[in-house]
Amino acid sequence: MSTTISPSPGNFALPLYASKLVPAPVTFLMCPPKLYDVSYVINPWMAGHLHDSSQVVAAEQWQHLHNAVTEIAEVVLVEPEPGSPDMVFTANAGLEREGVVVLSSFSHKERQGEEQHFRRWFHQAGYTVLSVPHETPFEGEGDALFAVDGSRLWAGYGPRTLQSSHRYLSEAWKIEVAPLHLVDPRFYHLDTCFAPLEDGSVMYYPPAFDKASIDRIEACYAEDKRIIVTEADALRFACNVININRTVILNEVSRELSGQLKLRGFRVVEVVLSEFLKAGGAAKCLVMRLSGATH
Repeated sequence: MSTTISPSPGNFALPLYASKLVPAPVTFLMCPPKLYDVSYVINPWMAGHLHDSSQVVAAEQWQHLHNAVTEIAEVVLVEPEPGSPDMVFTANAGLEREGVVVLSSFSHKERQGEEQHFRRWFHQAGYTVLSVPHETPFEGEGDALFAVDGSRLWAGYGPRTLQSSHRYLSEAWKIEVAPLHLVDPRFYHLDTCFAPLEDGSVMYYPPAFDKASIDRIEACYAEDKRIIVTEADALRFACNVININRTVILNEVSRELSGQLKLRGFRVVEVVLSEFLKAGGAAKCLVMRLSGATH
């Protein structure tokens, strides 16, 4: 059973009859780039790239990523819808945990059409779907990442997501929300500059955050657990990483950063994603982590 809670703070809490999904080791939602294009400019990466992405090359790069992910995880697909060229970036569809999805409320009108398509997909897949008010932008897993131990939810705010949306996330899962303020428009989503890794460390690009946010990160992660990414690697979206156990999948990065990750015991899989960088996305943007599916 799935249900949508109306966008009112008073009734956002998870209903007692929420469905329980069949667990899977790791499952990701992906969307084939059949309709992908840079059709508008809503972030600095898109400027100068209107209709400049090769659909053929994008399809090849996406397939390489899909192959890398399916080696170590399950993948389910949502079909793209006409008029929504950014649906390929499924991380922005919402945030899911334990069978509950908080659906995104997109900041830009260019992406708001995606909401109905993702809502329908999650309903049909058996998830409980919760909504936030449309006047409270929230852009899903792009701006919200669970700590590996489940103790807190790291939630970005600034360019795309309002801090006021965090109360809905806290209520949905009864979890502590740790806010991180994004201050560099190039890193407009949290997952472009911050990545909790499954060995208990974190990759991040400090200049993307204000001082209070950096202090919050450093209070949680000991110095030897911090992987500080250079600007050059940050601009390659090095923090936009898919991490499954001891494997990290990401765009091409520097030899130095790849070496750091290998020294920590990770298997590093680099996938060229240049066509998607033109829209401001890379590996992590192209997947959304799910608990599983009912069929």
